[in-house]
Amino acid sequence: MRIAHRHLPRLCPRTTHTRPFYTSLLRSTTASMSTAAPITPATTADPASPAPTGDKLIFAPSDPQYKKGTLSRTDLHASPITQFHTWYTAATSAGVYQPETVVLSTASLPSGRVSARTVYLKELSSSGHFVLYSNWGTSRKAADVASNAWVALTFYWREQERQVRVEGRATRMTREESQVYFDTRARGSRVGAWASRQSCELKGREELEGWVKEAEEMWEGKERIEVPEFWGGLRIKPESVEFWQGRESRLHDRFVYERVEGKEDGEEGEWTVKRLSP
Repeated sequence: MRIAHRHLPRLCPRTTHTRPFYTSLLRSTTASMSTAAPITPATTADPASPAPTGDKLIFAPSDPQYKKGTLSRTDLHASPITQFHTWYTAATSAGVYQPETVVLSTASLPSGRVSARTVYLKELSSSGHFVLYSNWGTSRKAADVASNAWVALTFYWREQERQVRVEGRATRMTREESQVYFDTRARGSRVGAWASRQSCELKGREELEGWVKEAEEMWEGKERIEVPEFWGGLRIKPESVEFWQGRESRLHDRFVYERVEGKEDGEEGEWTVKRLSP
């Protein structure tokens, strides 16, 4: 039998560059440098070096060199999903801290304003979808995705000097699908999902704690907590996936997979692979 309960309120107010281009750019840059005041190079090797003066609060804090690996075409799998799984497994084995951490970037239309936040990848399906979970009722990303389904993911595994960039379209998962993951969360996190009007302005911490108390009372004595209709999974189907391996002198190895239009998931020749300039 379906449990009838009142819903907590969830609404709140709220080009291709050509050689002439580079030539003109070089000339203008050279001209501006010749008239600008000289800049004393920052010394990064000595932590006791004086802080830069003027309007720069941070100036060239470091110049790290990446030496932990290389990436060539022969290292890559035919599928970016298989390649991602290989790198993710390697990151986990190497002790990378929370390799599932990823920056999710969204953009609102028609303004085009971009926003980004750190979330967790919770699933990678065999069909090639990246899955994460969140509030889709009041959050900024919910509003963005409602107007523009294109999103981007960026993974950064510092210990291995690697990045993976994913671009694709996002779709909401069903409530039934989301319930499967929701059941694995700690009870406090499940109650918190009901309580939080994510991204709404708070008068104070006490207001949030009051919402939590309401949610706790709603589910008191019930072992299983239903997933809120405004909360759940987002499935991202990649259209491009880039693998980045840091190299010395900023001459990084970059390869991008791009989906071939008209090809079905898992079909041979579904992806093209290109090496990109760093």
